[in-house]
Amino acid sequence: MIRAVVFDVGECLVDDTRAYESWADWFGVPRHTFHAMFGVLVAQGRDHRDVFHLFRPGADLDEEREKRAAAGKPESFGEEDLYPDARPALAALRGAGLWLGIAGNQTIGGERHLRGLFAGDVDAIGTSAGWGVGKPDPEFFVRMGEAVPFPAGETLYVGDRLDEDVVPAAAAGMRTALVRRGPWALMQWREPEAGLPTFRVEGLSALPEEVARFNAQVR
Repeated sequence: MIRAVVFDVGECLVDDTRAYESWADWFGVPRHTFHAMFGVLVAQGRDHRDVFHLFRPGADLDEEREKRAAAGKPESFGEEDLYPDARPALAALRGAGLWLGIAGNQTIGGERHLRGLFAGDVDAIGTSAGWGVGKPDPEFFVRMGEAVPFPAGETLYVGDRLDEDVVPAAAAGMRTALVRRGPWALMQWREPEAGLPTFRVEGLSALPEEVARFNAQVR
């Protein structure tokens, strides 16, 4: 049975639109241009963070974050950036008695925002900054497994990417769910590996019912 559900952050629980628009504004680039170049990198299978170097060659991302903070424009996300189905899905899964967690590639600041937003809603929060390793490194999923009080086979990891979420989580022995939103899921939805997830869902609102149905079948 699935006894624990762990969620990715960006484009799973959190809509990244405002975050990337703030970077476009910081670099003085039209937002549609920034988004277009971001999409090109995703389509090419490159690291999406390369978009920062397209507009500011040689820029150090950590230094840019510090400059933004010093200018009163820190990188952040809040309640208004959560997808509308995020909290209802968490509440429904919690109501069904499942252990809940959040684990994603986030900065220390991002982890702080997550703890402020979800204090009391989930049982554990882990990030690449806090663990010192990021997805898709297998060690990230080892650390996640250590944080979850159930075996890997009883843990469901929910994300929006095949390459960074579904494939490495499945390799770690976890169940997986691919949520179809954000640029990666839309592009990867019909790739051969898209048949790998335990669940393929259009949004998080479908997840509690899918998990309940799955558990009823294996009970």
